[in-house]
Amino acid sequence: MIEKLIELDKKILIFLNGFHSPLLDPVMLLITKTFFWIPLYAFLIFLLFKNYRKEAWFILIGAAITILLCDQITSTFMKPFFARLRPSQDPSVQTLLHLVDGYRGGLYGFASGHAANTMGVAFFVWLSMRSVYRWIGLIFIWAIVMTYTRIYLGVHYPGDILVGGVIGLFCGWIGYKASSVLLNKFKKAPPVA
Repeated sequence: MIEKLIELDKKILIFLNGFHSPLLDPVMLLITKTFFWIPLYAFLIFLLFKNYRKEAWFILIGAAITILLCDQITSTFMKPFFARLRPSQDPSVQTLLHLVDGYRGGLYGFASGHAANTMGVAFFVWLSMRSVYRWIGLIFIWAIVMTYTRIYLGVHYPGDILVGGVIGLFCGWIGYKASSVLLNKFKKAPPVA
């Protein structure tokens, strides 16, 4: 059963990775980088402080917890434990993939830290700001685009992305619950008239 899933994962990757273009290559390589999204992160932080003022710090602590959990679970625990080669490092598929500018990522890829972090942050942001901004669900477009770049670049199998995304959702929920506890504990009561 596991062998069939692994083969299916490889086939889906080869199919999805096949949709490439010389025009998209540099774009995908750029948008997979965290630094490219700094304006988005700054905008989200601005929205937090605009609506929550000083209490936004408690929400940022929840976001930090989300990212820390995602990173530790995927990169510190899962990748070395499962030791599944990234497709770009796997001799059985690497020659069948479109790789961009020799970018191969690290040695192991299960589960995707990019997918965990982006899906975790997107879910956390949505949970934290959905009552203030109805359009905030658009943050999931960012998460999907960011995770797709990993398949486009040939550095993650779809299964890596799927498992990373589920881990991210779970960690985003934990981060949200942590920030809710902090907000409830330290929220200033309105002055009594």
